[in-house]
Amino acid sequence: MKIVIIDYGMGNAQNVKNALTFLKYSSEIVSDTQSIENADVVIFPGVGAFGEGMSELRKRNLIKPITNHINENKPFLGLCLGMHLLFDVSMEHGEHQGLGILKGKVIRFSDELNLKIPHMGWNSLKITKNDPVFKDIKNNSYVYFVHSYYAVPKDKKIIAAATEYGKDFCSMIIKDNIYAMQFHPEKSQEIGLKMLSNFLERF
Repeated sequence: MKIVIIDYGMGNAQNVKNALTFLKYSSEIVSDTQSIENADVVIFPGVGAFGEGMSELRKRNLIKPITNHINENKPFLGLCLGMHLLFDVSMEHGEHQGLGILKGKVIRFSDELNLKIPHMGWNSLKITKNDPVFKDIKNNSYVYFVHSYYAVPKDKKIIAAATEYGKDFCSMIIKDNIYAMQFHPEKSQEIGLKMLSNFLERF
């Protein structure tokens, strides 16, 4: 199984690779079209601003291979910004068009909630879907977040877990071959590593 982690200049690809190495999975950090096209599993991490992320994907000609991989029903895992970019549009620093693979938008936590933004640190998952990725994961397990924006899927049925921060927000989605996590499994210690392992064991 060829696992690739996309490096588009936006953050934490090496941290993800380190987590997979710990789990005894071989993976490769890539930034070229061909490596993505030849992959069995694509992991799409990211930290930073939505608009800059889309700009980097365009600059590196990575949009088509990512879309093709998903359309070919191959396993795909988006993490943090890599989850956001799957959606139609983000309101982060203006309005920016995303990949449009998932219907919905990315919005900022409201200042009216009087909460510290970014949402940063450990918070719990309310699991709402029955899926093998949650094998041996207890409901309300804690995982690690760092974000100021969150995705609002048009189709609520794709929400696999929610998290409360002033209000419930979508913290994980599953749709067919697409898995995406708002939190950072690579920073979520035993729970995060178990979820990564469960995801890879599916395939």
